[in-house]
Amino acid sequence: MTELERGLLRGEETPGAELVLQELRRDAREHARPKRPGNLSRLFFQPLEPFLVDDSATHNHPGRIARVILEPVWDWICRDLMPGEAKAVTDQVALAFDNGEPKRAEQLARAFQDRTAVRMEEALAAAHADERLKRRLTGQINTPRALTDIASILTIIKSRDVLATFGSKLPGHIKVFDGAPVVEVKELIDSPVAGGSKLFVYTLVMTMSRLAAPWQLIRLATRAAGSDHASRIAEGPYSAAVEIVFAEIERMTGELKAELRTGRGLATGALLKGIHDAARGMRSEINLTHDSPWSRRLAALRTQVSDLLKNEIESLTGRVRRLLRPRPIKEIAPHSTIDINEVGDTEALIEFVKTCRVYANELAVNELTSRTWSDLQHYLDTTTPSLVENLRNAGESDRAFRQSQLDAAVRFCAKVFGQEYASLLLKSGEVAVASEQKKLAAKA
Repeated sequence: MTELERGLLRGEETPGAELVLQELRRDAREHARPKRPGNLSRLFFQPLEPFLVDDSATHNHPGRIARVILEPVWDWICRDLMPGEAKAVTDQVALAFDNGEPKRAEQLARAFQDRTAVRMEEALAAAHADERLKRRLTGQINTPRALTDIASILTIIKSRDVLATFGSKLPGHIKVFDGAPVVEVKELIDSPVAGGSKLFVYTLVMTMSRLAAPWQLIRLATRAAGSDHASRIAEGPYSAAVEIVFAEIERMTGELKAELRTGRGLATGALLKGIHDAARGMRSEINLTHDSPWSRRLAALRTQVSDLLKNEIESLTGRVRRLLRPRPIKEIAPHSTIDINEVGDTEALIEFVKTCRVYANELAVNELTSRTWSDLQHYLDTTTPSLVENLRNAGESDRAFRQSQLDAAVRFCAKVFGQEYASLLLKSGEVAVASEQKKLAAKA
């Protein structure tokens, strides 16, 4: 995760890096891995893979399906929709895999998809015609947007071959989505091979998955409208591209909030970069008037991100002070040291605030990060000489504590001032210790 994040922040283009980071963050947050679903369920949901999103089931992503709803939907299929057949086909697929016949397993799953789609369609039609059946179906599936989820799954399964063909004609990875690539992809989406208006939003989502910068999907909207004015774009069907990007910014903001709550800050720099780039791209590509719904929506998101970052940024100097504050010997337990885990967390927070500085203007925390960074620099610059001197004069009981403080200061200074400054501080500490040892030897 660290290497991928550093690469992204350096501007390196690694295909799929943001997706991999997203998966790693999700795995790292889980205390226990969920049970691996059966082979049939994996094959059944395989056409949905390009459209799955790791987000709350309550958040509406146009053309995408929350991964968390797959398990309750599969339970509904096996328990209520097609219980006997689901059990039989599950056994047949397992046997096919055991016999080394993966193609046979895929054929069985495909046929089961077709039969299930028919039953899903019937269940949805009955639910829309009868309020009692609608409530019953909603309760059986038990997801926040049950009927919408089933309708989306049904559409994708019934159109799996069309979507697969469309996907095969898209470039595998689009580093910069501008100019000719935009024209070519738009022509592909508008062609019969894309499946028409019914699959329009899904083709946009598939296109976004191939972009190195997902926010650049909005360039299809400005191209289609022939204008960058929000009102003109909103009138056409490609306004869906803007809605998809907004939903992605909201997802990243929610993920950032979750990461900050854990206190671990897993790869939050990449999240900040993603939010920053998308917000900046939205403002630069679209002429957002102050009274437009999209303008208000973007402003609300920037405020939300700013509020999330504020507490983290403001806490930095206080955390550094707690660790490095020069203390009288009476406050130090004999042979104790400062908490190494807290040092690591504080070092990570310094790196986090350093990253925030890069994206501060777009994330509306420019003044706060500048003030906090200046305070931190001043505190380290004025405190480290005292730490060196305290180490020089340390006795047997407090030497370990004084050394641990200086070691922490070296780590912090490396982040704030650079490795050369940190090396000089480290050398000063070594000289101080050596000087004291020579004095003791001379006395002996």
